[in-house]
Amino acid sequence: MTTRIVAAVAVLVSAYVHFYEWHSGMRHLHVIGNLFIVNIAAGVVIAVLLLTWKHWFAPFLAFGMGASTLGGFAIATTSAGLFGDHEKWQGPYIWVAAASEAVAILAGLFAVSRELRGAQPAGRRSEHSAVAG
Repeated sequence: MTTRIVAAVAVLVSAYVHFYEWHSGMRHLHVIGNLFIVNIAAGVVIAVLLLTWKHWFAPFLAFGMGASTLGGFAIATTSAGLFGDHEKWQGPYIWVAAASEAVAILAGLFAVSRELRGAQPAGRRSEHSAVAG
């Protein structure tokens, strides 16, 4: 459960940074402003799912949000940009968002891995135990 809490905090931090940036002017960008709203809503929903829904898909969503958000920002920093927006790796909010998204990726993957391993059928685990013993 601790990994899920870490992932939930990470997606909420990312959502908060996107809310702050949206409120600070990103809302005026044609496509990007709308994507910030999606990120904010997704962060809140995923955090709630991580804390209430005991299924491996919830941490997978945290991984997906972190990867897509960080990936989108990385694309926006290229010379081609993203939907006409060109960003730079500058400013404290950029780094806080990037760090929180990296944590969401790692915590989400770790939680999915741990939960899927724990979901193996009991007979399958005992076979491995018998071989090892």
